[in-house]
Amino acid sequence: MEKIQYALLYAWVKLHALLPMRALYVLSDIMCFWIYRVLRYRLRVVRRNLENAFPGKSTAELRRLERDFYHHFSDYLVETLKLMHISEKELQARAYVTNPEFIDRLMEQGYTTFVVYMGHYGNWEWFSGSTTRFAGLTMYQIYRPLTNKAADRLFLTLRTRFGSCCMAKHETVRDMVRLKQNQARALAIFLADQTPSRANIHYWSEFLNQDTPVYTGPERLARKLNFPVVYMDVVKKRRGYYEGTFRMLSEQPKELPEFALTEKYIRLMEQTILRNPAYWLWTHKRWKHKRDTV
Repeated sequence: MEKIQYALLYAWVKLHALLPMRALYVLSDIMCFWIYRVLRYRLRVVRRNLENAFPGKSTAELRRLERDFYHHFSDYLVETLKLMHISEKELQARAYVTNPEFIDRLMEQGYTTFVVYMGHYGNWEWFSGSTTRFAGLTMYQIYRPLTNKAADRLFLTLRTRFGSCCMAKHETVRDMVRLKQNQARALAIFLADQTPSRANIHYWSEFLNQDTPVYTGPERLARKLNFPVVYMDVVKKRRGYYEGTFRMLSEQPKELPEFALTEKYIRLMEQTILRNPAYWLWTHKRWKHKRDTV
């Protein structure tokens, strides 16, 4: 049954991926109406998140932001489908890294493996999908496997089409240690703005006007293995075009106090979001845990 589901999903995605981007954005406009106006997909979650994050905004401002978010969310969906057929050259032009030489300089200093903090902002799939921007480096995206095996296999197919690799979250420690032992030349991308499980809440910070539990796994790994840690700041320039810029968080994370790296990340992630909030993933139940219940 899984093979049949995967074959059907693959064929459906491939069919849509063959369309030019202009046609896909027409599809996105139609999808936006259905997702937002008809299905009202996670609308209560989005509204609650926006109201709590921006208490100073008027209802009209919040509704405008809400509409912009769903429009972008629909774009993200069709852009992700396009990974099945887009050329690597076009992908790198649409998800443009402004300073790849930043990583080159670190490698010249003798570093080989890097931890990259990102967030669910813009189109993270496009940035982690191409590994040849950095000569001799392999891109690893840390991901949480989907419950549906066919859908999980499909996403792995999309994400690894241009040589990037996926590292299951529950295997991250083992695989990162292996990268260090092999002195592998690798970028390990953590989408660290997700909600930690209740059992893994070790740090809280003020984030978007709310008391927020912050995922500390990337910091623990970086400190344990002493990998340089960088942040990718993403900007959506226009529809279908993004820019990512590397910023140094720490070359020697072992030298930082506990949670300092996590706090640096969450402050930069907040700055990225506040620049244009519509491009963050507001459908996520980011604040489902409260400090007094842990």
